[in-house]
Amino acid sequence: MSFHHIPVLFPEVMEWMHAIPGGVYLDGTLGGGGHSEGILESCGGRCTLYGIDRDPSAREAAGRRLSRFPSFHALAGNFHDARAILVSVGVQALDGALLDLGVSSPQLDQGERGFSYHVDAPLDMRMDPTQRLSAREIVNTYPEKELTRILEDYGEEKWAARISRIICEHRAQNPLETTMDLVRCVDAAIPRKIRARDDGHPARRTFQAIRIAVNDELDPLDQALCDLVDMLRPGGRLLVITFHSLEDRIVKRCFQRLQHPCICPPKAPICTCGRKPSIRILGGGAIKPSQEEICENPRSRSSILRVCEKREVM
Repeated sequence: MSFHHIPVLFPEVMEWMHAIPGGVYLDGTLGGGGHSEGILESCGGRCTLYGIDRDPSAREAAGRRLSRFPSFHALAGNFHDARAILVSVGVQALDGALLDLGVSSPQLDQGERGFSYHVDAPLDMRMDPTQRLSAREIVNTYPEKELTRILEDYGEEKWAARISRIICEHRAQNPLETTMDLVRCVDAAIPRKIRARDDGHPARRTFQAIRIAVNDELDPLDQALCDLVDMLRPGGRLLVITFHSLEDRIVKRCFQRLQHPCICPPKAPICTCGRKPSIRILGGGAIKPSQEEICENPRSRSSILRVCEKREVM
């Protein structure tokens, strides 16, 4: 199965990673290996890079692409567990790490995976095809109230309650089996005049929300970022690419908290909490793709890159 992935914000990632020969790097969301290839090539292959991905097809594709680099190692797992995974193979510290969050283009394009609302396919949406929980189980077994919460919290869907009610009415007659079953529920829930004004497919927020729930994408993110910052050597950098406001908000707030960790009252004359900054934020905050990249790869239009650098611990 083909797994061709166009890496977003590629020049920006190469610039801000600033990889050096002899360094140890992590691509925590390996995908097709495009960013990993760039990092390895920028060092002339003279750095060590570990790529983590829970999708076996991604690991296989990246392994083929990067087979010429003996210092590349593909590891099975979720970047949420990156620290434990790296320690298990003897890695204690990193000179840089990259996370490219969200669903990849190949996963969207492989209709049978159930990520796309454009292709009729089984309701799946699992990034790790070996895990038990799938989109089908969520839409057919979760209580209506929980479905509403998922659509509101993970999709920021204004019509969440109505969509959840229609889903429950549908499944009372017949289980939802395919992506088009879910799309039809969304279409039935949102008035036609609202759908006509929607900027994009009306089901995109519902699919995003259920995908996030299936893969538990958000809740462990803050701790994973802190773990990776802890593993960085002084001067090492963590780069994170996000594709929607929920992810980006978590990354932004985490970086801000690590750069300004003091919890003393604002008017306190001196700091007594003893908390010291562990990072500095680089790049002025949000780094966005060029208009040229957006034209060449429309899926990059919502991407944002945030970069931080580990400070020397005083």
